[in-house]
Amino acid sequence: MDYLKTKVPGVIVLVPELIPDNRGYFARVFSARDLEENSGFPFPVCQVNHSFNRLKGTLRGLHFLKPPYQENKLVLVVKGAILDVALDLRPNSPTYKQWHSEILTAENAKKMLIPAGCAHGFQTLDDQTEVFYLVSEYYEPLAEGGLRWNDPSLDLNWPFAPPLVISEKDQSWPDFDWAAHKAYQIP
Repeated sequence: MDYLKTKVPGVIVLVPELIPDNRGYFARVFSARDLEENSGFPFPVCQVNHSFNRLKGTLRGLHFLKPPYQENKLVLVVKGAILDVALDLRPNSPTYKQWHSEILTAENAKKMLIPAGCAHGFQTLDDQTEVFYLVSEYYEPLAEGGLRWNDPSLDLNWPFAPPLVISEKDQSWPDFDWAAHKAYQIP
């Protein structure tokens, strides 16, 4: 597996070695030891989440959990394709307020590591897209936070803008209050 660092510290794109044969291919999806060696932090898997999205153009996010419930996520697509986005919300980070996006597909088998302190969202590029997330913490609903997908301070480039499908909750997130957010002092 190749671990490709991005401009946002801790956001890593994992490119597996695909071992083909007459049945298809085999690839390692996750190794806690290898991920820790390449990211610098342990990744205990506490939950695995599955997202099914009927239509292309569906947008989920941008979501994060407030301290002390932050989680690392490893995102992979098992069917279809997404544009996956990680936004750095760590005030002490050199890439604070910057983002990285990556196209993840079932065919390319890439995965993206989103570290604690980053918001996460994605938009589907195909109908019938399925996404799995391996997460390092248990979900705490009272710690949930979010940013609106089209917050003008973000300058995100979504393939389908406006989204063709979005939840009322994701559509309702307010513009992000960067000054108030600094008070979280996310490491």
